[in-house]
Amino acid sequence: MSSNRPLKIVWIYPDLLSTYGDQGNTIVLERRAALRGIPYETVNVRSDQPVPPDGDIFLLGGGEDRPQILAAQRLRRDGGLAEAARRGAVVFAVCAGFQLLGHQFGGEEGQPVQGLGLLDISSGRGEQRAVGEVVGDVSAELNVPRITGFENHQGVTRIGPGAKPLAKVVAGVGNGDGQGFEGAYSGHMLGTYMHGPALVRNPGLADLLLTWAVGQQLQPIDDSWAGRLREERLNAVLS
Repeated sequence: MSSNRPLKIVWIYPDLLSTYGDQGNTIVLERRAALRGIPYETVNVRSDQPVPPDGDIFLLGGGEDRPQILAAQRLRRDGGLAEAARRGAVVFAVCAGFQLLGHQFGGEEGQPVQGLGLLDISSGRGEQRAVGEVVGDVSAELNVPRITGFENHQGVTRIGPGAKPLAKVVAGVGNGDGQGFEGAYSGHMLGTYMHGPALVRNPGLADLLLTWAVGQQLQPIDDSWAGRLREERLNAVLS
Protein backbone atom coordinates (compact mmCIF):
# COMPACT_ATOMS: atom_id res chain seq x y z
CA MET A 1 0.00 0.00 0.00
CA SER A 2 1.36 3.41 -0.95
CA SER A 3 1.45 5.98 1.84
CA ASN A 4 0.04 8.72 -0.41
CA ARG A 5 -3.29 7.09 -1.26
CA PRO A 6 -6.16 5.38 0.57
CA LEU A 7 -6.31 1.66 1.21
CA LYS A 8 -8.11 0.19 -1.81
CA ILE A 9 -10.57 -2.61 -1.04
CA VAL A 10 -11.91 -4.46 -4.08
CA TRP A 11 -15.08 -6.56 -3.81
CA ILE A 12 -15.03 -8.89 -6.83
CA TYR A 13 -18.21 -9.85 -8.69
CA PRO A 14 -20.99 -9.10 -6.17
CA ASP A 15 -23.44 -10.06 -8.94
CA LEU A 16 -22.03 -13.63 -9.03
CA LEU A 17 -20.29 -14.31 -5.70
CA SER A 18 -22.42 -12.86 -2.92
CA THR A 19 -24.89 -15.65 -2.13
CA TYR A 20 -24.35 -15.84 1.63
CA GLY A 21 -23.92 -12.21 2.62
CA ASP A 22 -20.14 -12.35 2.35
CA GLN A 23 -20.05 -8.68 1.41
CA GLY A 24 -20.18 -8.19 5.17
CA ASN A 25 -16.46 -8.95 5.05
CA THR A 26 -15.99 -5.72 3.10
CA ILE A 27 -17.97 -3.74 5.68
CA VAL A 28 -15.87 -5.12 8.54
CA LEU A 29 -12.61 -4.15 6.85
CA GLU A 30 -13.97 -0.65 6.18
CA ARG A 31 -15.07 -0.24 9.78
CA ARG A 32 -11.87 -1.54 11.34
CA ALA A 33 -9.78 0.65 9.05
CA ALA A 34 -11.89 3.71 9.91
CA LEU A 35 -11.57 3.09 13.66
CA ARG A 36 -7.81 3.34 13.24
CA GLY A 37 -7.90 6.41 11.05
CA ILE A 38 -6.77 4.51 7.96
CA PRO A 39 -8.26 6.17 4.87
CA TYR A 40 -9.83 3.72 2.42
CA GLU A 41 -11.89 3.44 -0.71
CA THR A 42 -14.02 0.47 -1.76
CA VAL A 43 -14.54 -0.59 -5.36
CA ASN A 44 -17.33 -3.03 -6.28
CA VAL A 45 -16.39 -4.78 -9.52
CA ARG A 46 -19.25 -6.45 -11.39
CA SER A 47 -18.57 -9.39 -13.68
CA ASP A 48 -18.76 -7.22 -16.81
CA GLN A 49 -16.07 -4.87 -15.48
CA PRO A 50 -12.27 -5.20 -15.35
CA VAL A 51 -10.62 -6.03 -12.04
CA PRO A 52 -8.26 -3.17 -11.10
CA PRO A 53 -4.85 -4.73 -10.41
CA ASP A 54 -3.78 -1.83 -8.17
CA GLY A 55 -6.06 -2.82 -5.25
CA ASP A 56 -4.67 -3.60 -1.80
CA ILE A 57 -7.26 -6.12 -0.57
CA PHE A 58 -9.37 -8.28 -2.90
CA LEU A 59 -12.44 -10.12 -1.62
CA LEU A 60 -14.38 -13.01 -3.18
CA GLY A 61 -17.52 -14.54 -1.70
CA GLY A 62 -19.62 -17.67 -2.05
CA GLY A 63 -21.84 -18.61 -4.98
CA GLU A 64 -23.72 -21.37 -6.73
CA ASP A 65 -22.16 -23.70 -9.32
CA ARG A 66 -22.94 -21.80 -12.52
CA PRO A 67 -21.95 -18.35 -11.19
CA GLN A 68 -18.75 -19.89 -9.80
CA ILE A 69 -17.85 -21.33 -13.22
CA LEU A 70 -18.65 -18.04 -14.93
CA ALA A 71 -16.60 -16.10 -12.40
CA ALA A 72 -13.58 -18.37 -12.94
CA GLN A 73 -13.82 -17.98 -16.71
CA ARG A 74 -14.07 -14.21 -16.57
CA LEU A 75 -11.31 -13.81 -14.01
CA ARG A 76 -8.97 -15.97 -16.10
CA ARG A 77 -9.65 -13.82 -19.16
CA ASP A 78 -9.40 -10.56 -17.24
CA GLY A 79 -6.08 -11.22 -15.51
CA GLY A 80 -6.38 -8.32 -13.06
CA LEU A 81 -6.60 -10.47 -9.95
CA ALA A 82 -3.70 -12.65 -11.07
CA GLU A 83 -1.57 -9.55 -11.65
CA ALA A 84 -2.43 -8.20 -8.20
CA ALA A 85 -1.66 -11.54 -6.55
CA ARG A 86 1.73 -11.70 -8.27
CA ARG A 87 2.74 -8.36 -6.78
CA GLY A 88 1.68 -9.47 -3.30
CA ALA A 89 -1.76 -7.90 -2.85
CA VAL A 90 -4.00 -9.37 -0.14
CA VAL A 91 -6.66 -11.82 -1.39
CA PHE A 92 -9.39 -13.18 0.90
CA ALA A 93 -11.78 -15.73 -0.58
CA VAL A 94 -14.73 -17.64 0.88
CA CYS A 95 -16.27 -20.97 -0.19
CA ALA A 96 -16.80 -20.82 -3.99
CA GLY A 97 -14.28 -17.99 -4.15
CA PHE A 98 -11.80 -20.10 -2.18
CA GLN A 99 -12.21 -23.03 -4.56
CA LEU A 100 -11.78 -21.02 -7.75
CA LEU A 101 -8.43 -19.64 -6.54
CA GLY A 102 -7.05 -23.17 -6.90
CA HIS A 103 -6.09 -25.34 -9.85
CA GLN A 104 -9.54 -26.86 -10.29
CA PHE A 105 -12.94 -27.29 -8.64
CA GLY A 106 -16.04 -29.39 -9.17
CA GLY A 107 -18.66 -28.17 -11.65
CA GLU A 108 -22.43 -28.68 -11.74
CA GLU A 109 -22.12 -32.42 -12.33
CA GLY A 110 -18.91 -32.79 -10.37
CA GLN A 111 -16.78 -32.42 -13.51
CA PRO A 112 -13.39 -30.72 -13.03
CA VAL A 113 -13.40 -27.02 -13.92
CA GLN A 114 -10.21 -25.03 -14.37
CA GLY A 115 -9.53 -22.55 -11.60
CA LEU A 116 -7.20 -19.57 -11.49
CA GLY A 117 -4.16 -21.49 -10.22
CA LEU A 118 -3.24 -18.74 -7.76
CA LEU A 119 -3.33 -20.94 -4.65
CA ASP A 120 -1.94 -24.48 -4.52
CA ILE A 121 -5.20 -26.27 -3.79
CA SER A 122 -7.49 -28.55 -5.80
CA SER A 123 -11.18 -29.04 -5.06
CA GLY A 124 -13.81 -31.54 -6.08
CA ARG A 125 -17.25 -32.60 -4.96
CA GLY A 126 -17.72 -34.88 -1.96
CA GLU A 127 -20.49 -37.35 -1.29
CA GLN A 128 -22.04 -35.48 1.64
CA ARG A 129 -22.82 -31.83 2.21
CA ALA A 130 -21.20 -30.05 5.17
CA VAL A 131 -23.73 -27.78 6.87
CA GLY A 132 -23.31 -26.24 10.29
CA GLU A 133 -20.86 -24.54 12.61
CA VAL A 134 -17.14 -24.97 12.06
CA VAL A 135 -14.39 -24.09 14.55
CA GLY A 136 -10.66 -24.22 13.95
CA ASP A 137 -7.33 -23.49 15.63
CA VAL A 138 -5.34 -21.23 13.32
CA SER A 139 -1.77 -21.87 12.19
CA ALA A 140 0.52 -20.49 14.90
CA GLU A 141 2.53 -18.35 12.48
CA LEU A 142 -0.55 -16.23 11.70
CA ASN A 143 -1.11 -15.27 15.36
CA VAL A 144 -4.91 -15.27 15.07
CA PRO A 145 -7.27 -16.60 17.78
CA ARG A 146 -9.49 -19.64 17.25
CA ILE A 147 -11.82 -19.05 14.31
CA THR A 148 -15.51 -19.80 14.01
CA GLY A 149 -17.96 -19.69 11.14
CA PHE A 150 -20.81 -21.39 9.31
CA GLU A 151 -20.11 -23.85 6.50
CA ASN A 152 -22.51 -24.90 3.75
CA HIS A 153 -20.72 -26.76 0.95
CA GLN A 154 -20.15 -30.12 -0.68
CA GLY A 155 -16.59 -29.38 -1.65
CA VAL A 156 -13.50 -31.41 -0.82
CA THR A 157 -10.34 -29.32 -0.97
CA ARG A 158 -6.82 -30.73 -0.83
CA ILE A 159 -3.81 -28.56 -0.14
CA GLY A 160 -0.67 -28.87 -2.25
CA PRO A 161 2.91 -28.27 -1.11
CA GLY A 162 2.77 -24.61 -2.16
CA ALA A 163 0.13 -23.71 0.45
CA LYS A 164 -0.50 -24.27 4.16
CA PRO A 165 -3.65 -25.09 6.13
CA LEU A 166 -5.33 -22.06 7.65
CA ALA A 167 -6.57 -24.01 10.67
CA LYS A 168 -7.01 -27.43 12.23
CA VAL A 169 -10.69 -28.31 12.65
CA VAL A 170 -11.98 -28.54 16.22
CA ALA A 171 -15.66 -28.87 15.25
CA GLY A 172 -17.31 -29.23 11.86
CA VAL A 173 -15.95 -30.47 8.54
CA GLY A 174 -13.79 -27.76 6.98
CA ASN A 175 -11.99 -28.82 3.80
CA GLY A 176 -13.28 -32.40 4.02
CA ASP A 177 -9.83 -33.62 2.99
CA GLY A 178 -9.46 -36.34 5.59
CA GLN A 179 -6.69 -34.34 7.26
CA GLY A 180 -8.96 -32.23 9.45
CA PHE A 181 -7.95 -28.92 7.90
CA GLU A 182 -10.00 -25.77 7.28
CA GLY A 183 -8.98 -23.26 4.62
CA ALA A 184 -5.54 -22.58 3.20
CA TYR A 185 -3.10 -19.72 2.75
CA SER A 186 0.09 -18.77 0.95
CA GLY A 187 1.80 -15.41 1.18
CA HIS A 188 -0.94 -12.79 1.40
CA MET A 189 -3.60 -15.06 -0.09
CA LEU A 190 -6.05 -16.75 2.26
CA GLY A 191 -9.16 -18.85 1.66
CA THR A 192 -11.77 -20.48 3.88
CA TYR A 193 -15.15 -22.22 3.77
CA MET A 194 -16.43 -20.06 6.65
CA HIS A 195 -19.41 -17.81 6.19
CA GLY A 196 -20.89 -15.80 9.00
CA PRO A 197 -19.56 -13.51 7.47
CA ALA A 198 -16.12 -14.79 8.41
CA LEU A 199 -14.55 -11.42 9.25
CA VAL A 200 -17.55 -10.35 11.32
CA ARG A 201 -17.16 -13.39 13.53
CA ASN A 202 -13.36 -13.28 13.53
CA PRO A 203 -12.02 -9.72 13.92
CA GLY A 204 -8.52 -11.09 14.44
CA LEU A 205 -8.63 -12.47 10.91
CA ALA A 206 -9.79 -9.09 9.59
CA ASP A 207 -6.89 -7.39 11.34
CA LEU A 208 -4.44 -9.89 9.85
CA LEU A 209 -5.57 -8.89 6.36
CA LEU A 210 -5.34 -5.19 7.21
CA THR A 211 -1.85 -5.67 8.68
CA TRP A 212 -0.69 -7.38 5.50
CA ALA A 213 -2.18 -4.59 3.39
CA VAL A 214 -0.75 -1.61 5.28
CA GLY A 215 2.57 -3.30 5.99
CA GLN A 216 2.74 -2.42 9.68
CA GLN A 217 1.25 -3.31 13.04
CA LEU A 218 -2.20 -1.88 13.69
CA GLN A 219 -3.30 0.33 16.55
CA PRO A 220 -5.31 -1.80 19.01
CA ILE A 221 -9.06 -1.19 19.32
CA ASP A 222 -11.54 -2.31 21.97
CA ASP A 223 -12.94 -5.68 20.88
CA SER A 224 -14.26 -6.74 24.29
CA TRP A 225 -17.87 -6.84 23.10
CA ALA A 226 -16.93 -9.03 20.14
CA GLY A 227 -14.93 -11.28 22.45
CA ARG A 228 -17.96 -11.87 24.64
CA LEU A 229 -20.14 -12.75 21.65
CA ARG A 230 -17.45 -15.07 20.27
CA GLU A 231 -17.10 -16.81 23.61
CA GLU A 232 -20.85 -17.40 23.77
CA ARG A 233 -20.86 -18.87 20.26
CA LEU A 234 -17.83 -21.06 20.84
CA ASN A 235 -19.22 -22.38 24.11
CA ALA A 236 -22.52 -23.21 22.40
CA VAL A 237 -20.80 -25.08 19.57
CA LEU A 238 -18.28 -26.97 21.67
CA SER A 239 -20.46 -27.85 24.65
